[in-house]
Amino acid sequence: MIINKLDNVEVNLSDGHKYALCDIKEGENIIKYGNPIGHATENIKKGDHVHSHNMKTNLSGNLEYVYNPDYQETQKLDTDKTFMGYVRENGDVGIRNEIWIVNTVGCVNKLAKRLAGLTGAHAFEHPFGCSQLGGDHKTTQLILKGLVNHPNAAGVLVLGLGCENNNIDEFKKVLGEINPDRVKFLNAQDVDDDVAAGVEIINELKAYADTFKRTPVPISKLKLGLKCGGSDGFSGITANPLVGRLSDKLISYGGSCVLTEVPEMFGAEHLLMQRCPTEELFNKTVDLINDFKDYFTRHNQVIYENPSPGNKKGGITTLEEKSLGCVQKGGLSEVVDVLTYGDVLTKNGLSLLNGPGNDIVAITNLTAAGVHMVLFTTGRGTPIGAPVPTVKIATNHNLAVHKSGWIDFDASPTLEGNDLTDEFLDYVISVASGEETANEKNDYREISIFKDGIVL
Repeated sequence: MIINKLDNVEVNLSDGHKYALCDIKEGENIIKYGNPIGHATENIKKGDHVHSHNMKTNLSGNLEYVYNPDYQETQKLDTDKTFMGYVRENGDVGIRNEIWIVNTVGCVNKLAKRLAGLTGAHAFEHPFGCSQLGGDHKTTQLILKGLVNHPNAAGVLVLGLGCENNNIDEFKKVLGEINPDRVKFLNAQDVDDDVAAGVEIINELKAYADTFKRTPVPISKLKLGLKCGGSDGFSGITANPLVGRLSDKLISYGGSCVLTEVPEMFGAEHLLMQRCPTEELFNKTVDLINDFKDYFTRHNQVIYENPSPGNKKGGITTLEEKSLGCVQKGGLSEVVDVLTYGDVLTKNGLSLLNGPGNDIVAITNLTAAGVHMVLFTTGRGTPIGAPVPTVKIATNHNLAVHKSGWIDFDASPTLEGNDLTDEFLDYVISVASGEETANEKNDYREISIFKDGIVL
């Protein structure tokens, strides 16, 4: 399969690997998706397998960029499409009506898990909230704030220990104004029977949650996070472009999507920068890219230490190749905002979110930013799930068949020319309206908070 007329490699549809369309000289660029994905480290003959043994990344350090916008403004479309959501008292909309337990500190992880088992609430374990310094402590607080405020949670128990840096009194300063019927607090050290006290509070939150019922909500209120993990050679051909078309369609209806995984923009960032309608957004995108490169070099790590062994087995050789497939999840819509850790999505359209490609950190960042669900493409397969519904989209049919307990949607028919965009949108609406995803059925929900500094 030839993806772009400018390519000098084609993709074998049996294994996702690349093969030369012509003779390629040593040092010459390998072209896929119409863009360089690295260079040949030796002479390559037509028909040869092109992979780690004969090509290498072009990536190095920070780059200088020139603002040169090149995009078509998204055409806004009228629609009567709705989903059945929960309208909160402050006007926010949720697609679930759950009780969440948010820990201020990792010391109460198992207490939270026990309370969840006794009540049906959802608890998200993490190791932080104490012994952190500077930016890491602030990041932890902001991510936890995003979880507390998430509209999929009808009620939240903020569970603390009592002696941690991020104790409840300090965390309240970050939280700001809250609805006391929706958000309640418990310091485990302050009560004789912390389990009984926690169950009592959760039962109060359940009674409050029962006051909400599903009602029709315009699709323009829907917010989607875009993520990939365990990518393979088909990711940039099937599932990622499908998610991109879905993203463009939702945005045309007034909805919102968030693209993250900054290191998996390296080598494809120019395509996102071209879609910035203002120089201010362009400069923010440049900083997003170069600041993350600085993070690598600050820790004496090479910028291109990616893809993973599983990516390579699936046919992906370099980070540029992975990135050019990855950014397709963002479709072709213009960039409306650039967010960092703890920022909350406020603008309709496509936003870029700071953060690594690590699956658990990325889905946590997306959740804290306020997305209702995560669209997660995968070629190798993964059971991971966010606190919000996490739709797993298979890039190939073999994965969809053999890991049906993980996969929610099979994107492989697009290889045969089938346009699944409308079918996929209908499925997303059904999830927003209450249909459970595999991660929900399995109760696979996790969080991980980004750390960049010292732990005391």
